[in-house]
Amino acid sequence: MEPDNPLWRYALSCWQQPELAKACLDLQEHGWSVTRILCAGWLGVNGRVFTGIEDAKVTEWRGRVTGLIRSARKSIPKQHGYGHELREALANAELQAEQTELALAWQTLNELNPEAGSMQDCNTIIVENLLAAAPLPKREPQPMNHIRNLARLLATASTGSNAPC
Repeated sequence: MEPDNPLWRYALSCWQQPELAKACLDLQEHGWSVTRILCAGWLGVNGRVFTGIEDAKVTEWRGRVTGLIRSARKSIPKQHGYGHELREALANAELQAEQTELALAWQTLNELNPEAGSMQDCNTIIVENLLAAAPLPKREPQPMNHIRNLARLLATASTGSNAPC
């Protein structure tokens, strides 16, 4: 497993943009997986299509490790000083779990999403990838203006500028 890979570096770049980080966390509150969002963005930036299919070990890690750590962290109230250190420790553990989750995703992305996109620009590919990454159980129609804005933000994360891919 390769924890420090191009997908992880892309994720760190995304988190440098407060508007992008907030958009991802807002969607997470509605059942989206930030890992799937980041995979959709990274593949799109690289002109590749996200099938929405991920390896079972990624899904299992997300549910059994990352999700449980996140749930434990969120159960400690922010305003209570007595749990601050534990909440911080769990936040660090959650970040490590997310890095492992992205490393597991990185291992299989080339196998499950090998095809390059058509002649579409990367923003269009990212929009399609985000639709493939949408939560399956709820599959509610997503407001397209939010999806397009998120795609724009994901496209600029790799370059650190406002220029599309």
